[in-house]
Amino acid sequence: MSLVTRSRRTASRPALSRDRVLRAAVEIADEAGIAAVTMRRLAENLGAEAMSLYHHVANKDQVLDGVVDVIAAEINEAVGRITLPTHGAAWKAAARERILTARQVLLRHRWAPALFESRSTTSPAVLLYFDGLVGIMRDGGFSNDLAHHAMHALGSRAMGFSQELFSPGDGPATGEPDPVMAAMAARLPHLVGMLAEVMHDDPDSTVGWCDDQSEFEFGLDLLLEGLDRRR
Repeated sequence: MSLVTRSRRTASRPALSRDRVLRAAVEIADEAGIAAVTMRRLAENLGAEAMSLYHHVANKDQVLDGVVDVIAAEINEAVGRITLPTHGAAWKAAARERILTARQVLLRHRWAPALFESRSTTSPAVLLYFDGLVGIMRDGGFSNDLAHHAMHALGSRAMGFSQELFSPGDGPATGEPDPVMAAMAARLPHLVGMLAEVMHDDPDSTVGWCDDQSEFEFGLDLLLEGLDRRR
């Protein structure tokens, strides 16, 4: 490659920045899952030397923390467009819309809930999202004490996903009975019977193994209705 050609390619490529690195990480995760995000893969996707990334992010942990910021900022932008009233009894519809809007963002980045749960520090953008939710509750007449209880009750649902209690893993794709489930049936008849009957017929609405849209909304509505009675 001639020096002129190399110079033209370099000139046409956007300058490397922290924002470019983080958005490239999101693109990789969307395509191949969060485990595929490595410094080498990022450098390849950005057309840069791996060492040049360290001018913008110190290590992979900083990349993952930054990715949480990017997704949370996308959520905040989406919920910022909601114009529902929040005062009095209107709080419940506003809170529901905010949470389901956040969920729609997470459905575009299905790997994100597990990443959110894994981080040891809380993103300022995530705190901003929760601040808005508490603000809706305060407008609705919640005391700070009740709002605090409500946030604990909602847990991960406040941000649009249900934290999994456990995952039984993927069963066989042949349509045959799952041998692992069959082996547990005698010892855990009620749990295995329930899991065998429960089917998720809309995989596009699923963030986790057992977190489909209808179940998510059922749990969310149950909590919001109970909190409204406490209000």
